[in-house]
Amino acid sequence: MLDERGHNLPVGTICIEDIEIGMTRSVSKTIGDAEIRAFAEISTDHNPVHLDDAYARDTIFQGRIAHGILTAALISAVIGEQLPGHGTVYLGQTLKFLAPVRPGDRVEASVTVAGIDHAKRRVTLDCACRVGDTVVLKGEALVLAPSRKFD
Repeated sequence: MLDERGHNLPVGTICIEDIEIGMTRSVSKTIGDAEIRAFAEISTDHNPVHLDDAYARDTIFQGRIAHGILTAALISAVIGEQLPGHGTVYLGQTLKFLAPVRPGDRVEASVTVAGIDHAKRRVTLDCACRVGDTVVLKGEALVLAPSRKFD
């Protein structure tokens, strides 16, 4: 069951001392026209493939698509709100865009703990975004996790 923000578990912090390989968290959100237009304003990316139906119909996508980084931002939401959560610092992120997200698509972003370096407080996370059964984005994040000893 998801909360009002689309999170599958309560938000907060999981300290490095409590993180385990295989832990997974996710968030789900519908990417609508309002989100795409707001992201265009915030990012100043007004590429017509995102905003202009007539233009986008003549592209390889045959219709408008969401900004790829808007989809990737949902990964940031999971990392910053759930796993590891509040106090986490991003160190790096790789992304591979595999399929478009269209206005009205519901995207589920998930992260799974793939590696832990307790001495450096670093956590490697496998990341994916899906629309239904289709993986639209995948990658890996490296983060500095909060610790009860230092934070």
